[in-house]
Parts: sequence; C-alpha cells; structure tokens
Amino acid sequence: MASISLVVIICVLGFFVAAPSQASPSDHSDNDNDFLRCLSTDVPGQLVQAPSSPSFTPLLVSSIRNARLVAPATSRPPICIVTPTNASHVQAAVRCGRRHAVRVRVRSGGHDCEGLSYRSGSPKSEAFAVIDLANLHAVTVDPHEATAWVDSGAGIGELYYHVATAAPGLGFPAGVCPTIGVGGHFSGGGMGLMMRKHGLSADNVLDATMVDAQGNLLADKKAMGDDLFWAIRGGGGGNFGIVLSWKVRLVPVPPTVTFFKVPKTMEQGAVDAVTKWQTLAPALPDDLSVRVVVQNREANFQALHLGNCSAAVATMGSRFPELGVTTADCKEMSWLNYTAYIFFGDAINAKPLEALLLNRSMPLGRFVKNKSDYVKKPLTKETWDKIFQWPNGTATGQLVMEPHGGIMARISADGIPFPHRSSVLYNIQYVEFWNGTAAGGDVTPKWVGSLYEFMAPFVSKNPRGAYVNYRDLDIGTNKVVDGVTSYESGKVWGESYFGPENYRRLAKIKRTVDADDYFRSEQSMPPLSLSQ
Repeated sequence: MASISLVVIICVLGFFVAAPSQASPSDHSDNDNDFLRCLSTDVPGQLVQAPSSPSFTPLLVSSIRNARLVAPATSRPPICIVTPTNASHVQAAVRCGRRHAVRVRVRSGGHDCEGLSYRSGSPKSEAFAVIDLANLHAVTVDPHEATAWVDSGAGIGELYYHVATAAPGLGFPAGVCPTIGVGGHFSGGGMGLMMRKHGLSADNVLDATMVDAQGNLLADKKAMGDDLFWAIRGGGGGNFGIVLSWKVRLVPVPPTVTFFKVPKTMEQGAVDAVTKWQTLAPALPDDLSVRVVVQNREANFQALHLGNCSAAVATMGSRFPELGVTTADCKEMSWLNYTAYIFFGDAINAKPLEALLLNRSMPLGRFVKNKSDYVKKPLTKETWDKIFQWPNGTATGQLVMEPHGGIMARISADGIPFPHRSSVLYNIQYVEFWNGTAAGGDVTPKWVGSLYEFMAPFVSKNPRGAYVNYRDLDIGTNKVVDGVTSYESGKVWGESYFGPENYRRLAKIKRTVDADDYFRSEQSMPPLSLSQ
C-alpha cells in the first residue's frame, strides 16, 4: 500500500495535557496511593487501570503511534490510566491530582510527535497519571445549522464519516490520518488539503466545553471568556485545561471532488517542478490544493480539487503544464471517499468506509522523528538539487510540504494563536524513519538533524517558525523557577510556534487561568509573571 508510506507521518500527533508532579520522589508512594483512593470515590474502578493490572500495558501502548516512544513510556509508566466516560470523571482526576500532588497527561489519539500525552520527557522521577479520552468520541451533527459537536477523543476519520453521512454536501477541513485525535489536532491548529479554501480546523471552531485547572466544568465559550476561548484554538495542547468537546462550523463540499497524484523522479524533472511549485501552489485557486511529498529522490504531487476532473486538468494545464496532469491521473469521488483514499489508497475498494474511517487501531510502525519549518521565500533550483540528494544513510527521510495561500493569507496572524499566515508560502514537515530496537533509546539518525541545520538560511527567521502540532523538543524545553515554568525559557520554543506577540498573550492567559502552573510539561505555556 504505497500511498500509506507517503502520508502516514502526517498522523503523528495527539492531544495532551502534561505536567510533572510538584512532589519529591520520596513522597510519590504515599501520594500515589492517596490519589488512587481519591479517584475511587468518583470514578468507577473499571475506568482506572494501575500498572498491576494485566490490561495496563496494552492500554498504555494502544494509541502510541511512534515506536521510538514505546520504551520511554513503559520504562517509567504513569501511576494509572483513567478512561473517563463523562466530564465528572475528568473533573475528579484533576481535583484529586491537585489534592495529592499528581499531575495529569491527557491523550485523545496518541499522535503527538514527542509522546508527551503518555510519558514524561524529564530525566527526574515524576508522578503523573494519564487521562485517555478514547471513550469520549461522540459526534453530533446538525445539518440545518451546518455545525457539529465532536468530542476530543474522536478521531478525525470518525468526524468525517459522521458529518458526511448525516449531512451530505457538508465536510470539515482537517488532516489526513483518520486516527488523529480531534483534541490535539484542533488544539494546535489542524492543517489539511482544504485549509486554503476554508482555513485550519481551529479557524472553524465555534464553541467548546472544557475542564479548567481547578477541575471546574466550563460549559461553553461564555463561561471561558474571550481570552481562554482564543487560546484553546491553536495555542497547543497541555496548557490551559482539558477540552472535552468542540462545536465546529461545517463547510460546503461539492458532490464530486477530484484527487490526483503525479510522481516525478529527478530524471523526469522533479527538481524543476518543485522549484516552480513553491510559488505556484500558494497562488492557485482556493478550490485546488497541491502538496508535495519528497522521498527517495522523487517528488509525489498530491492534490485535492473541490470540483470535477476536467476543471482540475484545465487549471493545471494552464498554470503548471510541466507536471503533465491528465484525466488518467484523476480520481473523481465523493468528499468522504477522498478522506479515506488519500490515506488508504485502493484499499477503499476492498473494505467499507466504516472499517477504514471508524477503526481506531493503527500499526505501530517504525521509529520516527519529526521537525518542521515555514518557507517565506522560494528556494533556488540549486538548493533543491542538494535537498533531493541529501544522504539518508540507514534511515528513510521524507519531506511533506503543505501550500498555504488562499484564505490562509487573508486571516490575521492573531486571529487565533496560530500565526503562520500571509507571508508563508508553505510548511515543511521533516520526517525520519528508522528501525530501532525493543530496548528503545532516543538516538536519532543524522538525516533529519543535518538537513534541518542545512535549511536554516532558507526558512523563516527571528524566530525560526515551527508548527506546534509537529512538536519538537529539540527546539528547547522549559525550566521551572520558584515552582512555575519560566517565561524566558519558554520563549525559545514558544515564539517559534506562536510568534512573539501571540506567545506573550498566551502566557498572560495562562497566568489568569492556571497561575500556579498545574498543567505543565517540557513545552507547556508558562504563566507570565506580573513583573513581566
């Protein structure tokens, strides 16, 4: 299934709310037991799995999507995994955690690139529990209002399926992999092939329900206030609370959409084609989005056109004749079929859509490391020639490039916390796969790091931008000063993800809603002190 190999890494993302415990290692045993006893008062026992349970490790590993992170997660496991079935269980976990110095990490899909939804990245011994939202995955569609409520534990495949079946003619702009958790995807923005027409997933969030840092249930955006509602739409998971459900604006999709993919080797002019693509793709009509996956010295151009094949071929023929797109390259289908086809390829002809889009399982696969960049000025042909020939060694390297432009260029950089808008040509996701060992270890082959270093002069600067949903601990990690995360230490990664102005605003909001920094991780938003 070749198409999966080209897109699977888009899927490495999930929702997390993570933090180390304030308790010292010597206090952990008593705190752990007190925390578990506290949970037992309000959470049914079958919803709490401790390490002594035979179900614990399978549950912990069940939604880990990156083999690199299995050993770190299982070597220092959480106190327990809570699998809530309603909001009160989440509230109880937060309140018990506060009471007994145990922080919580929360996952909805497990695709987060650094695994912070289920593991600690700190070398110190830390007490934490995992809240796994997989049981909270309802999708309720209102066709007349063109909206839907979707729980954070749903995969985007579930969202796609329920929207398209309940409201034909409507869809939703989000990513590729069906098992990506809605919670994490929306929390960081949510890119996809309809973003040039309809914006990010987070741009289309109308309301939400969440549990705050005190364990209170905030039923809607009015209860949150404007600032907190702004922050949760693109400000990254693990910062302000646990979003349980999201109300989203659905968007119109035509009865027929067109998907095409055209591979080009270097001998067939791939370098020239990618060089032109850089400025062409962001300027195409909003209904047409063409991304590129570069791997093994080949460029694979993959496109979604919100219309029929003949119109797509005509546009590409006049604007990008070098690609040579013909009707034979096109597949016309419904929007729902497209959401499965772009990931599963021809498997949709052998399995029902329900099996593909509603299935929460996914093969673990290889070890993976991700990085990201934003490009504002096109790279030269000579630079692309070097990139295409960058040595892979024993690993497999892949670039996934998503064009911006369209409505992305017309939304202000502070409309939501995601700042990468009008000046951006495209995003790059660097992906490295390799075969690791069962013992784990976090030694990454050199392809991704060396190429990332090489790219520094050619990508956004001051700060060098990055996408929070491709979280990368190499950018920097937090330092804790006087019991809270340091705002200054957070700048190194926070300004890359959100830009200086949005980062500062997010830190102010953090001070308001979580001043003592309960929701804390290696890259969580620090509270801005009053003196700053």
